Amino acid sequence: MVHHVVRHIVRGLAAAGGAVALAFTGTVLTGTAGPAAELETPVVYPSGSSVTRADRLGFDACTAPSLAALRAWKGRSPYTAVNIYFGGNNRGCAQPNLTASWVRDATAAGWRLLPTYFGYQPYCMFGDKEHRYNATNATVLGTSDGTDAVARAKALGLLPGSALYADVEHYDRTVTSCRTAVRRYVSAWTKKLHASGYLAGVYVHQDSGLRDLSSSYTSTSYARPDAVWMARWDGNQALTGWPTAPNWQWSLSQRAKQYRGDHDETWGGVTLNIDSDRLKAPVATVARTYRVTSPDALNARSGPGTSYSVVRSYAPGAALPAVCQGLGQRVGTTAVWDRLTTGAWVSDYYVSTPSSTGFSPALPRCTYPGQVTTDSLNARTGPGVSYPTTGSPLRRGALAPVMCQKAGSRVGTTAVWNRLSDGRWVTDYYVSNRSSTTWSAPVPRCP
Repeated sequence: MVHHVVRHIVRGLAAAGGAVALAFTGTVLTGTAGPAAELETPVVYPSGSSVTRADRLGFDACTAPSLAALRAWKGRSPYTAVNIYFGGNNRGCAQPNLTASWVRDATAAGWRLLPTYFGYQPYCMFGDKEHRYNATNATVLGTSDGTDAVARAKALGLLPGSALYADVEHYDRTVTSCRTAVRRYVSAWTKKLHASGYLAGVYVHQDSGLRDLSSSYTSTSYARPDAVWMARWDGNQALTGWPTAPNWQWSLSQRAKQYRGDHDETWGGVTLNIDSDRLKAPVATVARTYRVTSPDALNARSGPGTSYSVVRSYAPGAALPAVCQGLGQRVGTTAVWDRLTTGAWVSDYYVSTPSSTGFSPALPRCTYPGQVTTDSLNARTGPGVSYPTTGSPLRRGALAPVMCQKAGSRVGTTAVWNRLSDGRWVTDYYVSNRSSTTWSAPVPRCP
């Protein structure tokens, strides 16, 4: 993905739809917990973080478009997400627009951002990229790329909880050691990002990276990435029915597809050369600025309720860097509380968000996902096994969108239950949060 013309040649014929299909059969068992040492590593979320998911169309251009171009496309094009190539030693296109202020303003205008890091590539990659890894140094280089990606993301205002996608270009998977190298690199990338509070995504070709990561999905030798972004230029936007990964893998808003390659589109009088993408996946989390609307100082608290301690106060009219919204004690007309970049909470009743009675669409729900560690996890109507099940079970590796935690019936080593963003409940014992015995910071307690 360095040079917009070269990278499309590199991806090869399969991305244009000429893939060899694989058939997946068999029965997925239920009720067994998976080892979490490597496979489902927990994300160490800091307090001022949250995961943001996008369910929409997006596009990627080699160079981040100007804000003027985004304004021209907004509301006229079908796209409301845009990819950004924010780092990596194999990145080739200049990024004159990509600054922290661009990130802030693009987000304020309603764009979701899909951050991609073009670092080291497999040594058997098709193409001529200079910087490559092999099976011997893949772990070291995956870790160093992860370290650099986190630093660059923070400098741009991409907050912890953001998903950062490692670009893994198409490679010759007939070379066995190269397939091992890819798995080691992605595993190291994933563990480094998780330890730094970020979700780990990968951009992959359907006939190399996706195929190999799918076949090692349950391997305890490698940490599993949280999301996959697959290239197959067949014009089909579907996020299921992929020929090289079964639907139960990366099953809960963890997929994106680049369904159309290099082409020009014109909207609002502005022409850009883009690829087209369908997203239902985690993206960047970026703070939005609102104002205090109360006539008196607004207390920010350690939790979403007035019983929590005051950590600081904001003067009337002061700017508030809001990350996400969660539920807490009712104040005035709303039970919504806003989490700030400091990790503190303020009642949304006194904040200039669009709604004073419920959630505001511009801000994501505060969620702290962990991967499911069992083959099939029942979701229930309340925090205990006595409550009836509801909806479809969560499959192994699903990114459970945990909003808050509450004590319930004991399962395994814990009595903690997780309330998901859709209102359902799952035991924390089968979710790879930071603790399997007690509460996991910074997840708040459910009201």
